Amino acid sequence: MPSIPASVAGFISAGRVGHLGTADASGRPLVVPICYAFDGAALFSAVDAKPKSEAPERLRRIRNIRANKKVSVVIDHYDEDWARLRHVLIQGDAEVLTGGVEFSRGADLLLEKYPQYRSMGLSRDTGVMIKVTAAQVQEWRYSK
Repeated sequence: MPSIPASVAGFISAGRVGHLGTADASGRPLVVPICYAFDGAALFSAVDAKPKSEAPERLRRIRNIRANKKVSVVIDHYDEDWARLRHVLIQGDAEVLTGGVEFSRGADLLLEKYPQYRSMGLSRDTGVMIKVTAAQVQEWRYSK
């Protein structure tokens, strides 16, 4: 786990939406928006109860992670004043959690950050969750 400066960790934690990039075993990419929580070392993102085209275990992002654990996550801030543009790129390894201590920790963080999960019945015990452990973190900010 790389050392992440406090200002970058704060930006990651405060973000509301990230974009998860995965690839299958053949390298075919997929990018999806995610809600996430950050504990300072890893990101957690639940496959929640919003309508899906597949059962959680059959979603392409889950199948991709099972075939190829290397992922990227982009968290960005857009502003019409381009001097305020900023993004963080996290590259690392993902794993699929379906229960256990790490799953419960991720669920607690998500329930704290997103009140919407309370009404959706996000479980602390079982479900499908993605955990991303950072190997590299890069920040970009507009500068003249």
